Amino acid sequence: MANGIKVGVLPWGQNVDWPSLRDTGRRADELGYDSLWTWDHLYPIQGDWRRPIFEGYMTLAGWAGVTKKVTLGLMVGANTFRNPALTAKLATTLDHMSDGRAILGIGGAWFEREHEAYGIEFGSGFGERLDWLDEAVEIMRAMLDGKPATARGPRYKTKNVRNDPPPIQKRLPILIGGDGEKKTLHTVAKYADAWNTGGDIDFVRHKDEVLRQWCERVGRNEAEIERTLGLGGLVIRDSAAEAKKVDAKFRERHPGYDDPPKLGSAEQIADSLAPF
Repeated sequence: MANGIKVGVLPWGQNVDWPSLRDTGRRADELGYDSLWTWDHLYPIQGDWRRPIFEGYMTLAGWAGVTKKVTLGLMVGANTFRNPALTAKLATTLDHMSDGRAILGIGGAWFEREHEAYGIEFGSGFGERLDWLDEAVEIMRAMLDGKPATARGPRYKTKNVRNDPPPIQKRLPILIGGDGEKKTLHTVAKYADAWNTGGDIDFVRHKDEVLRQWCERVGRNEAEIERTLGLGGLVIRDSAAEAKKVDAKFRERHPGYDDPPKLGSAEQIADSLAPF
């Protein structure tokens, strides 16, 4: 943590072999990052979708064995991929494997191609998937808190499902990704310990205000929810012109990547975080 800001890292998770991804996780821990994340996708999301990518929870399990301090989670898990009770069990197992360093990252899921290929139900639209997410997180929160969970929702049904052993952490945190004002932020206000979004400072301020309003409506102390922000970055030791060349080459190799990263020295990128 620097100046009250926790800094995590999400390594590029596609078109990579396991030794490289494993060693990147180990190095992130050695460098002192606060958290280490991976995607939860079954196909690459940019460029050629017929390239290598590893399953999310298995990646985290591999990192648990080669790291000592860094928090581990999915940024973010695809709720559609797994039964929510199973997701709670996976996060709990990761918590034990990492000696209390797990966080359960979850979101509504969006990449239709991988759902179609794997035969995973995608729902009628994003709104329905967010309804599923709300149901799912209620089950996860109960199980992580040591409460038998019985759910009779339209999507998920569980019967007195238990989670033994419980997590090592007294409260294993749930992070929800997304910024939909009608559904996602409502779910965040009810259940989440952390929230992840992206965008510029004005966008984030607006979404944060909506979250505060939802917290007031549901009777939740908004200070209990940690705010997190996803930002791309390319650290360059050379000139700004050289940085632009590197960025152009990166985009050429990864078609479809439309989230412009912050470019510059480590100090310049750190300074760009000041408004947040």
